[in-house]
Amino acid sequence: MARDDVADDGPPAKKARPTSVEDVVVERAGQGAAAMKSGRGALTLEEIAGDKLTQLAIKHWSEAARQQEQPPAFSPQLVEQIYRQELGGGQTRPPLLRRIMLLEVSQYLEGYLWPNFDPVTSSDGHVMSMLIMVNEKFRETVPPWTAFHTHKDVFPAFFQRVLALRTPAARAQLAQHESTAYLLFMINAFQSLEDEMVRAQVLKLVSLPLWHGLSHGRLQLELAAQPALAKRWKALLKKEAKAAAAAAAKKQQQQPAGDQDAAAATAQPKELPRAEAAFLPGMLQEFLHCLRTADAKLTGQSPPAAAVTAAAAADPAADADDEDDEDAAADGSAAAADAAANGHQQPATAAGGQQQRQQRRKPGRVGKRLLVHLERFVEFLIDLLSQLPTRRFVHAVVEDQQLLVKARRSVLYSSPEGHLFRQLLDLLNFYCDFPLNDHTGEQLKEEDVVGQHYDKVCQVQRLFFKHWPQLRDLALANCAAACDPAGLKRALQGLSQDELRDLVCKQLRLVGQDDPWAQDHDFLLDVVVTAYQRRASQRAAINAMPLYPTEGLLWDATQIPTAAYSGERPLALPKLNLQFLSPSDYLLRNFHLFRLEAAYEVREDIEVALQRLQPGKDFDNNIKFKGWSKMCTPVTSFRITQVAPARVGEAHPALVHAEVVIDTRGMRGDVASGWDELKQHDVLFMLAVNPPNEDELLEMAASSNSGTAAAAAANMSLVQRVGLLAVRGAEIVEVRDEEGGLMNDFTGRVRLDERKPPKGFVRTYVLALDPAQYQLDVNATSAGTAPDVYTTFNLLLRRDAKENNFKAVLESIRDSLNEQLVIPEWLVDIFLGYGDAGAAHYTQMPDEGRIKTVDFKDTFLDAQHLINSFPHYDVTFVTGSSSSGGNGSSKISTGSGQYDPAALPAPPYKVTFPTDQQQLQIAPGSTKRGADAESTLGSTTTAAEGTASGSTKPVLLVEHYKPVNMGPYPEDKPKGNEVRFTPVQAEAVSSGVQPGLTMVVGPPGTGKTDTAVQILQVLYHNCPGQRTLLITHSNQALNDLFAKMVARDIPARYLLRLGMGERDLDVDDDFSRAGRVNNMLARRLQLLAEVERLASLLGVASAEYTCETAGYFWLLHVLSRWEKFSAAVSSAEHKGRAASVGELFPFKEYFADAPQPLFKGDSYEEDMEVAAGCFRHLRQLFQELEETRPFELLKGQADRVSYLCTKQAKVVAMTCTHAALKRREFINLGLKYDNIVMEEAGQVLEIETFIPMVLQRQEDSIARLKRVILIGDHHQLPPVVQNMAFQKYSHLDQSLFARFIRLGTPYVELNAQGRARPSIASLYNWRYGGLQDLPAVTQNPVFQAANPGFGYDYQLVNVPDFNGRGESEPMPYYYQNLGEAEYIVAVYSFMRLLGYPANKISILTTYNGQKDLIRD
Repeated sequence: MARDDVADDGPPAKKARPTSVEDVVVERAGQGAAAMKSGRGALTLEEIAGDKLTQLAIKHWSEAARQQEQPPAFSPQLVEQIYRQELGGGQTRPPLLRRIMLLEVSQYLEGYLWPNFDPVTSSDGHVMSMLIMVNEKFRETVPPWTAFHTHKDVFPAFFQRVLALRTPAARAQLAQHESTAYLLFMINAFQSLEDEMVRAQVLKLVSLPLWHGLSHGRLQLELAAQPALAKRWKALLKKEAKAAAAAAAKKQQQQPAGDQDAAAATAQPKELPRAEAAFLPGMLQEFLHCLRTADAKLTGQSPPAAAVTAAAAADPAADADDEDDEDAAADGSAAAADAAANGHQQPATAAGGQQQRQQRRKPGRVGKRLLVHLERFVEFLIDLLSQLPTRRFVHAVVEDQQLLVKARRSVLYSSPEGHLFRQLLDLLNFYCDFPLNDHTGEQLKEEDVVGQHYDKVCQVQRLFFKHWPQLRDLALANCAAACDPAGLKRALQGLSQDELRDLVCKQLRLVGQDDPWAQDHDFLLDVVVTAYQRRASQRAAINAMPLYPTEGLLWDATQIPTAAYSGERPLALPKLNLQFLSPSDYLLRNFHLFRLEAAYEVREDIEVALQRLQPGKDFDNNIKFKGWSKMCTPVTSFRITQVAPARVGEAHPALVHAEVVIDTRGMRGDVASGWDELKQHDVLFMLAVNPPNEDELLEMAASSNSGTAAAAAANMSLVQRVGLLAVRGAEIVEVRDEEGGLMNDFTGRVRLDERKPPKGFVRTYVLALDPAQYQLDVNATSAGTAPDVYTTFNLLLRRDAKENNFKAVLESIRDSLNEQLVIPEWLVDIFLGYGDAGAAHYTQMPDEGRIKTVDFKDTFLDAQHLINSFPHYDVTFVTGSSSSGGNGSSKISTGSGQYDPAALPAPPYKVTFPTDQQQLQIAPGSTKRGADAESTLGSTTTAAEGTASGSTKPVLLVEHYKPVNMGPYPEDKPKGNEVRFTPVQAEAVSSGVQPGLTMVVGPPGTGKTDTAVQILQVLYHNCPGQRTLLITHSNQALNDLFAKMVARDIPARYLLRLGMGERDLDVDDDFSRAGRVNNMLARRLQLLAEVERLASLLGVASAEYTCETAGYFWLLHVLSRWEKFSAAVSSAEHKGRAASVGELFPFKEYFADAPQPLFKGDSYEEDMEVAAGCFRHLRQLFQELEETRPFELLKGQADRVSYLCTKQAKVVAMTCTHAALKRREFINLGLKYDNIVMEEAGQVLEIETFIPMVLQRQEDSIARLKRVILIGDHHQLPPVVQNMAFQKYSHLDQSLFARFIRLGTPYVELNAQGRARPSIASLYNWRYGGLQDLPAVTQNPVFQAANPGFGYDYQLVNVPDFNGRGESEPMPYYYQNLGEAEYIVAVYSFMRLLGYPANKISILTTYNGQKDLIRD
């Protein structure tokens, strides 16, 4: 482990991770030689350039050095020198983090270590150096295994060398921090199972041979429960015995003849498991030895008898530092553990040196590095048990060792130093008890878990009844009493040590008979109690957990670390990696992490508000606020108004209401408006502060030797300085003004015409408190352990509405946990991270669900466009007549390239794909697998290759059809597509229409939005009965996509836009729920007026029509007249006569306002088509009236809105945040949908991507969802996560989109951009491997002309300090740079003077402080 370069309590790092030398450099004035000497200062560019590591890199492994005619020869001595001097090799102190960062920036691993690695001759220092550098890449989130892929064939040998470091001789040479670095490498390797090269090696460590480490009794139990594994185990034993016999025979042949007879006489056949099988058991023993060493330190006793490592004995510094001495002892004990596990004995060192070290040892303290090693190992086990491929065989080994029981009996577990260790063990216990079948991966239901538990209890009761008369009372007790921990322990206390050992080891087989711990009577009791006590339900714990954060959680650094998290120590947090055990495991991890991230954001807002308010006390000891905050205000009064009785089965009140009163008098207008705009369901926080007075500050100064009260206050944390006592959250029920009038009521209690402006300045908020938290507070007050916080609240805090939706999201996750979620069968394995990642691609989906013939509508602009879009097919056009002029159809094949373009029909087209699944092809190079994989899915044989090899391409049948005439009016002809889609975009559209999972990666400017709109367009027309959810991350992106969709051929009455962002939608109509309902009612009146006009023109008695009577009118008067007309014009008298159509058409007068002439009289067929179009117009009119009828029958607005959402709308658009907020409402409404299209999927949190998939209640355990289309770019911005620890450690900023790509899910990567000049696009197109430019950006004069006033297309400007000042931080995390702000404003003014329009200029900045400065 490396030491961090900054103190743990220092300011947060400005940048998340370094990716270059410039990222390592932070120029700060005033850092002197003392900081440099301590190793905790930052380096300047000049210092890096002059650093010896930089000089070594330039000379030995830089790009320039490697490209010389005679590159420098590899020097193993140089590797050893760097390992010893810079990476802490053989030293008791760990290396400085900044030295490792410098080596990483210089590409030490990929430029020197790996290219020169030799499995035979490379030293252990070389291997350890590689491990440390891989760990650094993981810490910096740089792709760690890319360098190793240059020589994949060497990686297995490298991994064997890594395993060789576990031998007693090699392990004895490692210091504690080196052992921890080795352990961290293993953690990182097991988190990289998506890499086939790594996966093939690490899974060997957790495969079936691992069960060699099981006790005999536990092994028999496991094999009896899994007959298939029992067969594999027998075959494994035979294979190993055969290999051992062959090795023995080979060894015997190599010995002299005389020695062979002696060896044969003394040899005893003994089968030793291979190194992979001994890896984890050896690490478990090492962990227990280190744990005993830590306990010895805490109790002041001597550590377990073990040898000190050779490195520690040889290093005089080992005796100079207490912590290093502790690490050396731990190293020795760990080495002894390895020796014992492998049947070896470590040599003893001089007793004198060890006695001297023991004399200087300080009892009662555990070394930090030893503690980190223990914590890392628990993290390692958690990672193994939280992934199904690694859990399968590891779980039994961990349980057989009774590791949890042994760790919980340690002194460290109950000590203050072991707080994080204790939390990690609790997380390990959760995964040990997770309800899952380890071998099938099937999650167990709650009732199955309870049933299995009581079956186990009944079995042990039968055992007691039959063989243990002294336990007869326990055998005859009910199951609940038999598994009660106190009663069980009390009953077993009567057994002797031998009896208890026989029961636990021989009969129950909970502990191995050769385990030394089996001699401990109390340990055996704990093992039995742990095995048979009732497990607590995690789901029940989640349901009883308060959702609002309190002061205890907000400032708990072990759960919510500071922003300066360096990754030096693990955290007791779940991780979001590739795989999950079950949907419940996925939801639980996301619930905890989302809750903690929300709490961190709340804490930041509270701290900012308290800093602005500056609470203090006057001379009368009254609390006064010297400052002000627009988000936080003093409370006038607070009281609990209602506490409802608990519901059946609950231990807390059903609801708790309170009233809090504030006074907005004296507030600025915009600040008061912010408080007045609060509405139902908004979340507020109540704070209680009691800052220390002057006398209390003086007492603190005296006790801390601070001198003055001001100095004492400066040394205090913010929570201590303001005297923060309590934080409680609540949800608004209603808001009232000074006269008691309801404000912002959307429940219908106040009619729209009765709403009035609020009266006065006093505002009363009726709040719904968290009942679970209220019960906890009441219990604590009753027990005398805490004061009554509800009498102390004196501040009320509100938050920005966009950042204050955490409660609704947590409720949605909790509701999902309590439901039986049904994920589509084709998606569930990929979602959990298992199976074939390409199984959900449309080419692998079952034939019955696939659309064989797709109507692409206006996707293709001409026939050549279609041919170019499917180069992997023989595109064959089916024409209406043969070439000879006879009736029938003919085919024009374009596969050979010999065809007449003029003979090809015009669009639109219906395309029939091959029925044979094996013939389904994709565009060459369009669909990839893996984040950076070069391989593509399916065949990529080009036309030229296919012809050269003589093979034939699959046939794609294309049928032209004439667009249906929908009426004579211009508005009857929808706007068509004008985008010439590239072949890759056409592949994305083809994939999106088919069932399954479609992933589209869209680099900047490649037309992601146009592709999404076209998918929706084609999907609607091919599956008109299906409903689609359209999801984006931001309102802006959703409005942009929705506006383009409105202009296409999807009727507006089928479109619905949900959420607050609808008000910013740049279209004429209102697409909100209320707007759509009003539009439908207004449209109803308009259509009924048309019916009345038609009736009068037809001479039908006029009456007041409704939607129902209009339907009768359609049947009796419209449809009947059309049928008579059709029969008349088809008769022998009129058929073929052009004038007859216009003469006989019954609705000519109705269409008199259409463009004339309606019927030209030149062609019978053309006039009949016009007549059919007119009839379709009428039919559409009455069909729309029929769809409007429910809005006529439903009288309430709420019922109309519900019908609109659940029945009428075919495309429902919302943000992912709105979906999470309203999930419960959608479930209650009965929302149904078949498809999901999500844009900006790379910027959405995992859970916010998942929630839209479960917004509907499944019926009969059948998932209705048919398509999931994710469009995004994982190379651009990830989801926003503010806490660095949740980013780096828990990977909360991982999107589902990025995870699917890591898993190897096929995706379509759009490969042509049309947004930026080629010179600008070259800045980022390298990241996408083949991103090209569309002809528009290379041929359009706008892109060819120079930018007036600028000499370059792009420019990087170094702005020097302004007036001697560079970057500043007026308040925490609020960064500003006045010089840069002045410069950018000058550039903006310059551009405006030259005539650049303001709406064409964008200014981007990374900090809110700089944004505010630029606006000023």
